[in-house]
Amino acid sequence: MSLSINVKNAASFADVSAVLGELPAAHETLTGGTGAGNDFLGWVGLPFRVDPEELARIKAAAAKIRADSDVLLVIGIGGSYLGARAAVEYCVSPNYNLVRGDSPMILFAGNSLSAAQTAEIAALLKGKDWSINVISKSGTTTEPAVAFRIFRGLLEERYGAEEAARRIYATTDRARGALKTLADTLGYESFVIPDDVGGRYSVLTPVGLLPIAAAGIDVDEMLAGARAMAERAAAPGEDNPCWQYAAARNALYRAGYTTEINAAYEPRYRYTAEWWKQLYGESEGKDGKGIFPASVDLTADLHSMGQYIQQGLRNLFETVVCFERSGSTVSVPGSEDNLDGLNFLAGRTLDEINAMAAAGTALAHVDGGVPNIKVTVDEPSARSFGELVYFFEFACGLSGYLLDVNPFNQPGVEAYKVNMYALIGKPGYEDRRAELENRL
Repeated sequence: MSLSINVKNAASFADVSAVLGELPAAHETLTGGTGAGNDFLGWVGLPFRVDPEELARIKAAAAKIRADSDVLLVIGIGGSYLGARAAVEYCVSPNYNLVRGDSPMILFAGNSLSAAQTAEIAALLKGKDWSINVISKSGTTTEPAVAFRIFRGLLEERYGAEEAARRIYATTDRARGALKTLADTLGYESFVIPDDVGGRYSVLTPVGLLPIAAAGIDVDEMLAGARAMAERAAAPGEDNPCWQYAAARNALYRAGYTTEINAAYEPRYRYTAEWWKQLYGESEGKDGKGIFPASVDLTADLHSMGQYIQQGLRNLFETVVCFERSGSTVSVPGSEDNLDGLNFLAGRTLDEINAMAAAGTALAHVDGGVPNIKVTVDEPSARSFGELVYFFEFACGLSGYLLDVNPFNQPGVEAYKVNMYALIGKPGYEDRRAELENRL
């Protein structure tokens, strides 16, 4: 079964059909490339124009990493790491490093400025053979650039400069930037971040595909899933699942539901929700507009956030991703004493019980005033991940144009950087530093 969507429990709270009437214009703007940010629409046709030569190089690099490395250290932040981590956990396990088999451990660095995290990763690398995949279009983003300085030094210390260079894979700009210059100078194998694809839309480019392939995940199947959804997304009409999602969430937003909670009943989805939060937060949160993206893990968070969702401020709606199958079968055993009173579940599978928990929760939340949208995929796999990624990306583009914002820029991201550079003493920021220190 391919991805399906049910907006029934949203349509009872807001006029979804009215917003569906606006989708033809938004669809034409997105597919015709006539809207704001149209120079970053390369992801739209990406599943159909993957360069076979570069894909072959990605697979060859992944095979080399799998053969010569116990660990692949992925250095990147935001869209340069969230998609890959989401794919590894979704397709394999949130415990990937414990169940990986013959694949290398995958560690992620450069996504914070934490000394504790950096020192811990360095300790984990001791005595192991390892490689680096550094991902940055410019090579100057502070968090990954600092991490790359540190770990490149450790790699060169372990192997010497020449062998270290053979173990560094740079995913960066095609022609310019600090990382591209370094890669060309020192001979790192490099892969291209397309000029017309922004970071949060880049998981199906070499940004995501190299670490995903190194984890032993079938990237051909992932791209096939994305192509299948791209074909569905391209067809205008009210049965288009991307239209339904964009219409439902925008109808709810206009009705006062300003926070969207992305939820799933499988722990392996957690980092997909983290990727989704960046996708929608950066794409829509501007010009004083936008739905606030949040996430929960169910059923676990029903015992923590569940109270607020059920009875808190009524500005929430949920998008729940459900799996027809988890990929495993576990049944509840019977018990002679039945002290826990659960013999009525004996013989039932956890998938069955999980599905009933999801159904019961959806009804309880609707009764409590929380609309919900249900997205269903068959099971966690490389193919369904590609399908889900493209579904959310295309719907995000539509949704941004419905909001009348540019879904492909992120001007607000620079504000914290200016202050950070000033406070840490970057040359050229002296006046700003004095002003900020006075405020502090």
